[in-house]
Amino acid sequence: MALVTTSATPGEQAGTLVVRTVPLDPAAVDSMLDLLPTDQPVTWLRRGDGLVGWGVAAEVRTSGPTRFADADKWWDETTTHAVVRDEVGEPGTGLVCFGSFTFADGPAASVLVVPQVVVGRRGGTAWLTTVSRGALTPPPVVPHAAEAPAPPVGVSFADGALDGEHWMSVVADAVARIGDGDLEKVVLARDLVATADEPIDVRWPLRRLAEDYPMCWTFHVDGLFGATPEMLVRRERGLVTSRVLAGTIRRTGDDERDLALAATLARSSKDLEEHEYAVRSVADALDPHCFSMNVPEAPFVLHLPNVMHLATDVAGVVHDAATVSSLRLAEALHPSAAVGGTPTDVAVDLIAAIEGMDRGRYAGPVGWMDASGDGEWGLALRSAQLEGATVRLFAGCGIVADSDPEAELAESQAKFVPVRDALSAG
Repeated sequence: MALVTTSATPGEQAGTLVVRTVPLDPAAVDSMLDLLPTDQPVTWLRRGDGLVGWGVAAEVRTSGPTRFADADKWWDETTTHAVVRDEVGEPGTGLVCFGSFTFADGPAASVLVVPQVVVGRRGGTAWLTTVSRGALTPPPVVPHAAEAPAPPVGVSFADGALDGEHWMSVVADAVARIGDGDLEKVVLARDLVATADEPIDVRWPLRRLAEDYPMCWTFHVDGLFGATPEMLVRRERGLVTSRVLAGTIRRTGDDERDLALAATLARSSKDLEEHEYAVRSVADALDPHCFSMNVPEAPFVLHLPNVMHLATDVAGVVHDAATVSSLRLAEALHPSAAVGGTPTDVAVDLIAAIEGMDRGRYAGPVGWMDASGDGEWGLALRSAQLEGATVRLFAGCGIVADSDPEAELAESQAKFVPVRDALSAG
């Protein structure tokens, strides 16, 4: 059964939201993460641009199979009743929400939140949005650097639901089922639990991730944080794009060796097969919403500090922007073969049967959306869930017929590295 909870009834809450966006000097927000206080921060940043916010002006929590539709309905009602004064007029200005959605249709909650303050930057343009519940336009605040976060203290790591040996046996089981013809691909994840001596300030790992992985989207919504390399869907003024990643190899740190590994990855039949499934699932999901689409015939190799991926950018021109928001596009794409498998329903059922854990919002859509329905939704990968002094890290691997359990375990360990390193005090 679906659950919908808000901090007020949709009509009452939406009717009281008053929004103002004003331009800022970009030099005043040179380091956007430095502006974040501890008051329920949200982030969506890449290469220094994006959005940060804090405080809660309104929010909705949904669950079950209708979690996307329920959240989208709430957002439509909220934007319809809001009073907005936008002096900038860029994507991400005016009334904006941040969201994070569960991977599966279970009872765990997904969330859309409207911050009280949002600071944005896009190239040479910067802005400030303030949101209040009242009859008067909220006065602009002056952004200033908040007190710096303290590093985590006494962090230790332990296996999550399954240790490495048990997880490899699960992978072997999946490979056998693929060999029997039950399915073509399944993505299996595992978790790692970090425990600190004191509650962790999420702003610390966010800063580390943004510094170490500038080409990824550094995000935080309601305790879920990470740096994802995968854009599930971006919609902006009628154009839609999706970056598909599937097929991975670990970097060695030696540039010459890594170039050779990149060439190996680009020729790997196992990884190319896995990638083809993921691209096909995205193209099939977007096709009903687009006039035209561009799907490259071959992937490129995306180089990240810890791993390299096969990547493809799918693009299209949407014909239903007036009725279908970027969040509903994310719903149509989720779960893609990059995080679920092929066929989707069989793979998702197998994940629930053998993975041995609840993913929560790991591998679900995370991002933001404005009042027009435009926005950016990534996949919550290279991510973790923070609760006080405990952090639950996640990593997943695409399993196909040629997968080797030991190699998949090594790949999962490489995918833990971004968040593990971000939790260190160094």
